[in-house]
Amino acid sequence: MTGPLLPAAGGSAVVAVGAAVTATLLLLRPRQAWPRPEGGGRLPGSRAPRWLVGGLALSATVAVPRVGALALVLAAAGAGAVALGHRRARRRRWVRTGTQVLETCEVLAGELVAGCPPGLALERAAACWAPLEPAAAAFRVGADVPDALRDLAAGIDGAADLRVVAAAWQVAHHTGQGLGAAVERVGETLRGAAATRRVVEAELASARATARLVTGLPVLALVLGSGAGGDPWGFLLGAPAGIACLAGGLAFGLAGLWWIEAIAAEVESAS
Repeated sequence: MTGPLLPAAGGSAVVAVGAAVTATLLLLRPRQAWPRPEGGGRLPGSRAPRWLVGGLALSATVAVPRVGALALVLAAAGAGAVALGHRRARRRRWVRTGTQVLETCEVLAGELVAGCPPGLALERAAACWAPLEPAAAAFRVGADVPDALRDLAAGIDGAADLRVVAAAWQVAHHTGQGLGAAVERVGETLRGAAATRRVVEAELASARATARLVTGLPVLALVLGSGAGGDPWGFLLGAPAGIACLAGGLAFGLAGLWWIEAIAAEVESAS
């Protein structure tokens, strides 16, 4: 044995790491939309990837316990980091879509106040924001526009404000009140809510930055320990107790980041 991570069975170590990495890629691979069989039954072999992931993970640990355990810890940490990244990307899409909905509402209100017919106003608003096209199509065929707007609000992340536009459209239709004035007031309300969200995001930015900084401090401590003549990396990557400490540290770090993001998302949704 030339070192803690280089056992005599070097080929088994390679197999173990490869199995762990393959298992992680299978876990992170997007699900494919398989056609459902007639009668609503379950496709034969639809659970095969899960069994394959479990078998690869078990083979990685059994082949070389120390290397396999380390590979699985790092693979799990990578999966958690990817999931956290997807959560942040979804939040950015939510914010971007909310901004587009506000701009579209302002365009719609401007067209209606200028005397444009509702159908043409919807067409021009849909030209500014393509996802609004189903609502314009609903008006063309005589379908219920508020229902189409509610469907868009439920089906697009960050487009929940379209429910308010749908309510204004429905009230104006049933009461005979001017649609342009109603949509204009909705736009003013949405602008105020967007300003409040920007203030909340600015306040939360410092908390998010602090959490990321605290998460990176252990890496700095390891670098400083190595520079002082110690061998913290050898302990974390080579000794069973070190691998356990590494797993716990990565788990707590990712859990902390996830907790901060969950709290921030709750505050933003309430604002």
